[in-house]
Order: sequence, then structure tokens, then C-alpha cells
Amino acid sequence: MNQRIIFLLCALLVCQHTFAAAENGAAMPDCTLTALDGSKPFTLKQFQGKVLYVDFWASWCGPCAKSFPFLNQLNQLETSTKTDGLQIVGINLDENLADAQEFLGKYPAQFTVAADAQQECAKTFDVKAMPSSYLVDRKGQVRHVHLGFKPGEAEELKQLVAKLLAEQ
Repeated sequence: MNQRIIFLLCALLVCQHTFAAAENGAAMPDCTLTALDGSKPFTLKQFQGKVLYVDFWASWCGPCAKSFPFLNQLNQLETSTKTDGLQIVGINLDENLADAQEFLGKYPAQFTVAADAQQECAKTFDVKAMPSSYLVDRKGQVRHVHLGFKPGEAEELKQLVAKLLAEQ
């Protein structure tokens, strides 16, 4: 009897973890984040209706430093076309906020940046690498997961964003 209960509890935990992970085709997990600019906390779900580019990063991550110019360029493209359909959210995973601020001093972000020092949001998304990016469509469905960043991948990511922006 006890073995059956333990088995069921373990199965529930495994299923819960699987359903919470942000995988292609899954609904985007929601989490509450603290904006680094000092504004009030926000949730990712509040951006539903827009194409959402969620990027998990850390100050110690070399590829993250290379991805910030791309994310700024993507955000500038969105601003210049005035389509108001893309929202970029960079989620920092540093335990020490000063490390994130120092990184941003070297690599300024022209997009929304939030903190996840307890890494609750990262756990919900099941982040596996740095950086980890999730493209979410207007309906809140994860359409692409991208691990790491190399400058040669920027064009493919731009095309994926453009494709999602073209969808209604």
C-alpha cells in the first residue's frame, strides 16, 4: 500500500514538472517578475496578444553578452516599424543584483529587463542553458526554444520573430 502511494506521488511530481516546462507547442508558463528599473512587478501573461521573446541570461554568461546587441537591434526594428507587436523580456538569474547591474553597465539593454534571483521563473520554464530564449505567439503558445547564442543564429531568429509577427 505504501509503495503505491509513493509511486503515485512520484508520478504526480514528474507529470507536474513535465506540464510546467516551456516546450514547443506548450502554453507559456506564467511567473511574476521584478523589473530592474524599479517599476512594479509584472507577469509574463500580461503580454498576451503580443509576440513575446523571453530571454534568460546571467552576468557570467559570455554568449549572453553577445546576444544583447541582437536583442537591442530586434527591439529597435520593432520600434522603428511601429507595429507594437513584439515584447522582449530579458530575465536575469544572478543571485546578486549588483552583478546584473554591472553587466548592464557594459551591455545596456533597450528592452524590458527583470530579475529572477530565486530562479522560480527559470524553474517553471525548465531553463537548461545560458542564454535560453523562448518565442511565444500572440495566443501564449511557445513556438520556438533556443539554447545558447551565436551571432550567426541572429538571422534565423529574426525570421522566426517576423513569421510570428505576421500571424494574426
